[in-house]
Amino acid sequence: MINGRFIRLSEEDYNQLGILNFWNSSFQIQTIAENLRIPWAIDISEDGRLFFTERSGNLRVIENGILNPVPVYTFNSPFVSTGEGGLMGLTLDRDFLSNGYIYLMYTYQENGGFYNRVVRMHIQGNTAFGEEIILDQIPAGQFHNGGRIKIGPDGYLYITTGDAGERYLAQDINSLAGKILRIGTDGSIPPDNPFQGLPVYALGLRNPQGLAWNNRGLLYASDHGETAHDEINIIQPGGNYGWPLVTGDEEMQGYDFIKPVIQSEDNTWAPAGIAFITSGPRMGQLFVSTLRGNILLAITFDESGTQVVNVEPLLQGNYGRLREAYQAGDGFIYLTTSNLDGRGIPNPGDDKLLRLVQ
Repeated sequence: MINGRFIRLSEEDYNQLGILNFWNSSFQIQTIAENLRIPWAIDISEDGRLFFTERSGNLRVIENGILNPVPVYTFNSPFVSTGEGGLMGLTLDRDFLSNGYIYLMYTYQENGGFYNRVVRMHIQGNTAFGEEIILDQIPAGQFHNGGRIKIGPDGYLYITTGDAGERYLAQDINSLAGKILRIGTDGSIPPDNPFQGLPVYALGLRNPQGLAWNNRGLLYASDHGETAHDEINIIQPGGNYGWPLVTGDEEMQGYDFIKPVIQSEDNTWAPAGIAFITSGPRMGQLFVSTLRGNILLAITFDESGTQVVNVEPLLQGNYGRLREAYQAGDGFIYLTTSNLDGRGIPNPGDDKLLRLVQ
């Protein structure tokens, strides 16, 4: 970031600046699982089980380093996996070891239309059952479904939704599309939500697919621009991020839209999962997995977390499209590839789940 503008540096540029190559100095990359079907989201329980979704409809688990060949659960009709829809986000309850709750977001078809919903299920052993719908009728489409769900530091469930190809829904406060939503883990509306009685927490987003909090409680979200101008935003309660009226750093007279903390300008990242790194040599950085960009971005902020001071591209073209970025409690960082989603060039063994080991 130079004079407020994102500058893409090559590996040669970084070598000239004396910056050590991250992948040759600090980390090893391990393939934890391969031949997967578009792995989308990851969460790891306190007992070490790694749960992940495949967009085709499978919830799966890796235990003691071994991928269980039998899915924890497979979604069937009215579930559909079409375009960018299917089984997407997941997050485990804070008390997962005692209550077994897992939260998932998926696409389904009803009366000729497509929708997304968030459900809560119970896991016993490595089997899920008891699907309970906690948020329903989220507009879905062939494209722009959002799909990320996370439990925030406040204990509430945060959900990203895309505009479902109907761009002006993002500005409609009564629509669940093009938003970040906030609800209780039982589906209730928090009393301090910015729009009384509504699950809407922030609006004016196109296709957000990543959520992460820093160590000060700031919430970052990734969002796909229409043509380049991809964004990383700091989410404020009730904030309007401008889509489709503005994109990137654009302004519109008479409106107080919130600008991104960084945007890709004329480059295309297609940012997906993001993770704020809380330990290790990259502590304090935001990792951003990118699809079209085929890179992992490492973004460094100032002490306040609100100004970008450096952007470093990692894994340039090594693994193709990257979907998820996740740091586990033990400090390991996990990524997933997304080369079988119809837009990538599959490598042998795709799709993969990768672990970065310090």
